[in-house]
Amino acid sequence: MPATLRLSANPEGIDRAVTLLRTGGLVAFPTETVYGLGGDARSDLAVARIFEAKGRPRFNPLIAHVADLEMAETLALFDGRARAVAAAFWPGPLTLVLPLRPEAGLSPLVTAELPTVAIRLPAHPVARALLRAFGGPLAAPSANPSGKISPTRADHVLAGLDGLIEAVVDGGACAVGVESTILGLDGPPSLLRPGGVPVEALEGLLGPLASGGNAAKPNAPGQLLSHYAPGAAVRLNAEAARSGEVRLGFGPGAADLNLSPTGDLVQAAANLFHLLRQADALAGPQGTIAIAPIPDRGLGRAINDRLRRAAAPRP
Repeated sequence: MPATLRLSANPEGIDRAVTLLRTGGLVAFPTETVYGLGGDARSDLAVARIFEAKGRPRFNPLIAHVADLEMAETLALFDGRARAVAAAFWPGPLTLVLPLRPEAGLSPLVTAELPTVAIRLPAHPVARALLRAFGGPLAAPSANPSGKISPTRADHVLAGLDGLIEAVVDGGACAVGVESTILGLDGPPSLLRPGGVPVEALEGLLGPLASGGNAAKPNAPGQLLSHYAPGAAVRLNAEAARSGEVRLGFGPGAADLNLSPTGDLVQAAANLFHLLRQADALAGPQGTIAIAPIPDRGLGRAINDRLRRAAAPRP
């Protein structure tokens, strides 16, 4: 395959992206969380190519991205509770796992042949424009090799997938910087992955959430034990760097790179994957990244989830 096209986030770029998607091509595009690797969610071939390009295990389901609630309701069964959550948090960085409609028409590869489907209505204007122009659901995991650091810029996408996908729509840096929160609503409300919507906000609407997810048999993305991993080793809750380590800081204090010198969790989430990539380059494959403690509240829960998976033993 020739080098991946970099498309502008303008009407001409969107039109070119839609043409590629309608012929089974793969197009990365920006969302408010990270860049997604989009393919026609109704096409077995396109979805199979997503798994191939990423090197993603087939048992790990994908998120179907939609243009509006009407499109979402053609894919999944919404009850009053699901509609209330959608009204409160969509468009935005929240994925709902709901019972799959038998007539949804999705490739079974999207759902890993489970009876549920993960759906998101993104807020990013480029993602919204692309989904409206395409007129159907796009399966879109993060646009990076499976298990590696997620992309928050078009350059990150090209660093991992150049020549493996048709195009990337360059919409600049992603504002949220960590993937969507995933909420299971196919039974009692359960948190399947912390992310861009703080758990506290969901619990304000739904009450306490159960913890869900299974690394051995995921029912939503982001549940594998090792994920978001740099090449270097990762040491968490490091109050200081040891000799030779690269320190990734949070708040005041000495650091080679700092997620947020002022201790702002929103800024830290937005910077997380970009600075993790920079720290990885500084440390090298034999080095170690020492990461400062992050408060486990609000977006800090999503940051810590990603960092624990980045530090987990590699398969």
